Amino acid sequence: MTKETDFSNYPRDLIGYGPANLQANWPDGARIAVQFVINYEEGGENCILHGDAASEAFLSEISNADMREDVRHMSMESLYEYGSRVGVWRLFDLFKQNEIPVTVFAIAMALQRNPAVAEAGLKNGFEFCSHGLRWIDYQYVPKEIEKEHLEQAIEIHQQVTGERPLGWYTGRTSPNSRQLIADEGGFLYDADDYSDELPFWSKMIDTPHLVVPYTLDANDMRFMAVAGFGGGDQFYTYLKDSFDTLYDEGATAPKMMSVGLHCRVVGRPGRFQAVKRFVEYARSHSKVWFARRIDIARHWRETHPYVADS
Repeated sequence: MTKETDFSNYPRDLIGYGPANLQANWPDGARIAVQFVINYEEGGENCILHGDAASEAFLSEISNADMREDVRHMSMESLYEYGSRVGVWRLFDLFKQNEIPVTVFAIAMALQRNPAVAEAGLKNGFEFCSHGLRWIDYQYVPKEIEKEHLEQAIEIHQQVTGERPLGWYTGRTSPNSRQLIADEGGFLYDADDYSDELPFWSKMIDTPHLVVPYTLDANDMRFMAVAGFGGGDQFYTYLKDSFDTLYDEGATAPKMMSVGLHCRVVGRPGRFQAVKRFVEYARSHSKVWFARRIDIARHWRETHPYVADS
């Protein structure tokens, strides 16, 4: 048997729950758990002011942006600043007015530079999940540096919000990320996964660890992708179709729907209406549980605790 055909230690799970209709048992018999994430990253992106070698090139209005070495990219900086100056408040107001609790994926460095965001979000009952120290790609970052960043992120998060984070989302992970998060010992879940529509216990690392999957498809970042969303109507239709499918299936097998939002992207007025329309549409249905990710994690730990393989 070759290494390529020996699956006894294959470090991936391609099976999941399989055809079984696992019952999520959401509160009050909900047919679907809808979870909105607001990504707060502005002020933690690549920038020579932050000690980086080059400017940011990812997820902005500038298509095919390049990383400019040793100089400030003033247009890129201002595009990110829109998210922290304007977009975040537009999104916060929407969910506050609709009394929908959300999870904020907060970059520690960004939150530290604008603590009013934390203050307002906490007052609204939002969850602040750590999005790491920096909004950078950790794929090739040495393990010991990534561990240092994780520890710094927790410390800053606690200083700004008054409590340590219980959830974690790196975003641009390394192969070491999940093990580092599990080994830290204080997290109830991480969200660095896109493989399921229900939470699950990861057995692909040394420590049993709860994963609450996220989404890159029902996500406004596709406005910035080639052949992605061309306008708000496309985004709304995609969210509505996703909701309808999961709501219909939820009559017998309730699932979870995640929606990813970015302050500098859908916080723009031309895209914002799509989110507003979807919120109104989802709220028009009965048996919908609008939850923070920490609420989902706690529910899963209580109703589906980890069971070791026999």
